[in-house]
Amino acid sequence: MLTKILLLEDDLLFGESIVDVLEEEGFEVVLCRNGQIALDETYKNHFDLYLLDINVPLIDGLSLLKELRRANDRTPTIYLSSHQEIETLSQAFEIGADDYLKKPFNTDELLVRLHALLRRSKGKGRHCVGELCLDELHKCVLMEGKELSLSLKEYQLMALFIRNAGEIVTKEMIMDTLWNPSEMISDGAIRVYINRLKQEIGADLIVNIRGVGYRLVS
Repeated sequence: MLTKILLLEDDLLFGESIVDVLEEEGFEVVLCRNGQIALDETYKNHFDLYLLDINVPLIDGLSLLKELRRANDRTPTIYLSSHQEIETLSQAFEIGADDYLKKPFNTDELLVRLHALLRRSKGKGRHCVGELCLDELHKCVLMEGKELSLSLKEYQLMALFIRNAGEIVTKEMIMDTLWNPSEMISDGAIRVYINRLKQEIGADLIVNIRGVGYRLVS
């Protein structure tokens, strides 16, 4: 699966030149020319890296990352900007940037920094059981490299199973993970979510332990 990068850059010529460099390195790149489009793309896809300019239309790069971090999106991020004020630089790192490269820059330096950041983040927050992978960085679950379409509770339940692969996940553990203590939950409600996951990953991967709970086959 190709490493996917979101590039936020309103200068079309410059943006396309960066896309060309990255695609020659084997990356898949989505170029966005304003912050709103970039935000919408993060809802539709999960990315391995963000490259963000700061002065862009609609939503600036700093506000965009602040919004993403508030939503618990921890995707590694490098700012590419002509800003050199220490206040702007400090703000970028305070809201969660991982690196900062001042324009104009050498594309070889960009590639060095980009590869280094990807190496540091690779595997962080990722747990795999066979072809089933929990990506906690992007808050998704993948099966054979393809992202599963899961609701929030389905994701939370799948994450619970993957973290406890091969072990019994009790009904009490499921209730504590998916619902508030004050909520009254029936066994039927749990079965609805279990059956939904079985439809996504295959019925034979989640085994019913009668009267106790369930186990994800490792």
